[in-house]
Amino acid sequence: MKTELRFSGTGGQGVITAAIILAEAALHNDKNAVQSQAYGPEARGGSSKAECIISDGAIYFSKVTAPDVLLAMSQEAADKYSKDLKDDCIVITDKLFVTNVPKVKGKVYELDITRAAKNELGKALFSNIVALGAVVAITKIVSEESLEAAVLARVPKGTEEKNKKALEIGKKLALATC
Repeated sequence: MKTELRFSGTGGQGVITAAIILAEAALHNDKNAVQSQAYGPEARGGSSKAECIISDGAIYFSKVTAPDVLLAMSQEAADKYSKDLKDDCIVITDKLFVTNVPKVKGKVYELDITRAAKNELGKALFSNIVALGAVVAITKIVSEESLEAAVLARVPKGTEEKNKKALEIGKKLALATC
């Protein structure tokens, strides 16, 4: 099975880091993965996207052509990066920043990602890890164990417990809407 994912938001929200971590988690699960990213010249504050393809088999084309999953952490990103989604796609939005959810034929999850990170962890900085927890809880694309291992391998020393909690928060947000 091959799954194409697109993470999008505003520069500085950590969507690129989230996609890198997800690709690394896929490798922990003995899957194949490729990851790419793009962001505007303004970097922090401009729209950004990161894409990831995860497959049980070989990946012959490394570009996402029609995403199965879209994570949209800002309205600009939701508008800009939702045009080519598959009919049976999954769209996950951050309710704080995406108020006009793209019209899709697939399933939409409107989650309080950033608000939960601020309220439960004290900082919006953990929003990308909360989002990862939600994406994995909804898609089951990788195991929770491999995701946690990939997160802990990437985050700064001293933040491990908060990042583990961020994954749990994301999972709870997702399960509350399933």
